[in-house]
Amino acid sequence: MKIDSGISAVVTGGASGLGEATARALAAKGAKVALFDLNEERGEDVARQIGGVFCRVNVSDEESVAAGFAKAREAHGQERVLVNCAGVATVGKLTRRDRETGAVSKLPLDQFAKAIQVNLMGTFACMAEAAAGMMALDPIDDSGERGVIINTASVAAEDGQIGQVAYAASKAGVKGMTLPVARDLMNEGIRVNAILPGIFMTPMMAGLPEKAQESLAASVPFPKRLGQPEEYADLACFMVEAEYMNAECVRLDGAIRMPPK
Repeated sequence: MKIDSGISAVVTGGASGLGEATARALAAKGAKVALFDLNEERGEDVARQIGGVFCRVNVSDEESVAAGFAKAREAHGQERVLVNCAGVATVGKLTRRDRETGAVSKLPLDQFAKAIQVNLMGTFACMAEAAAGMMALDPIDDSGERGVIINTASVAAEDGQIGQVAYAASKAGVKGMTLPVARDLMNEGIRVNAILPGIFMTPMMAGLPEKAQESLAASVPFPKRLGQPEEYADLACFMVEAEYMNAECVRLDGAIRMPPK
């Protein structure tokens, strides 16, 4: 599917990081972009800069998701592209022993649930809403293609570290959905792919001390640096336009394999 002025797109988590870079890349190619995010000030600013529309959306709330898609479609028409970048990073071991007292504590269930609700269920909710809308469209070309969905998993889906049980579980779920959802939608002309980013320079990473950033960058085999959000955006755009790419989960990580910690 060629990205041009005839294409409408929705990017979740579009106010910063990977989502912002993707929204900018899609808009630069001519697409009409709607940004879903909770950061209203930043989201409105980015939307103005790219000529898009901002929708304040909590992806873990079904009503909020439906309202966001309704606003996006009122502004731009039915989207043919959905890129899911919204997510949270929940840190905590399954159980932890206090070194001084020996007391054992557990990861609270609500912390585990938040990662699942936002990263996994949020992705599912947006996919379902977008796919239902795409199915009502006429095919865009002779191949029968109607739309493209790209989800964001993580290298943690395959080699999660100590303290990443909730995050890794949620991102493994995103990866695991890719093939069955692509099969669910194969007769509707809707492709589904996933990107598994490694260590990227996102706002969360930028908040770490410079020495910590340098150490993380040095752990990447090659190139020995942190990934740039624009590189994620480039791959997302490639996946949209590469018609034969379907049900793929692609690592974008400089060949890193995460150690236990």
